[in-house]
Amino acid sequence: MQERYQRNRIYIDDKEQEIVKDYPIILAGSGIGSVIAECALRLGFENITIIDGDKVERSNLNRQNYTEDDISSSKVEAIKSRLKAINNEANIKVYNSFITEANVEEFVKGHKVAINALDFTSDIPLQFDKVCQENNIPVIHPYNLGWGGLVTVIAPNSIGLSVIAKPDEKFNEVNMVEYMSSYMRFWGNPQDWIDEIIEKYKSEKESLPPPQLSIASWKVAAMCTHILFNIATGKPVKKFPEFYLSTILNS
Repeated sequence: MQERYQRNRIYIDDKEQEIVKDYPIILAGSGIGSVIAECALRLGFENITIIDGDKVERSNLNRQNYTEDDISSSKVEAIKSRLKAINNEANIKVYNSFITEANVEEFVKGHKVAINALDFTSDIPLQFDKVCQENNIPVIHPYNLGWGGLVTVIAPNSIGLSVIAKPDEKFNEVNMVEYMSSYMRFWGNPQDWIDEIIEKYKSEKESLPPPQLSIASWKVAAMCTHILFNIATGKPVKKFPEFYLSTILNS
């Protein structure tokens, strides 16, 4: 095992380290994706593609992997610079572009696993999943719950998130969080704290994006990186409608 990854020993063997090194992953969105990318790179994933057309804003700094010096810069160029500063030999490809129905298939081809960190302001996140499934690519969905992280995996042969969409309403991240909460309550492990957050969020008079904290960004990054590792090395992972939930709060 090369010196860079010596402290990975015991947890990860030489063969596994070599597998993840060249394993091609794609991150659609570099908001929370910026944190996931660094965690994955530090574990040993050195073949990473990131796509996002956004620029860094001050409001991103409470939870995303950027600094004040990055404000108004392209998100993907800023995170590429950071990742290359960590490992200059890594193959980091970025595209300063938004994913559309016209380009999504071109972007996903050639990758073995995808992270869908797109904003649910349109149907594009669900379209991204559909194209990945058609190309036999599992998709990891991360959700920042402030004091906790939620992750689900859309496998090529699994059902998609659209099955939990509400009638006459576009699917968004809140639908997934409400699904998780109902699931946990049904199985006797209610997460009252997240129900309170959802209620307060829905009662806000302004139309605002969901509240998020840095704590969940790093927790979700760790969860996604573990799932990436398991998929790459052929270990089992939960698939939607199952999910992973990790919180620092006691339920």
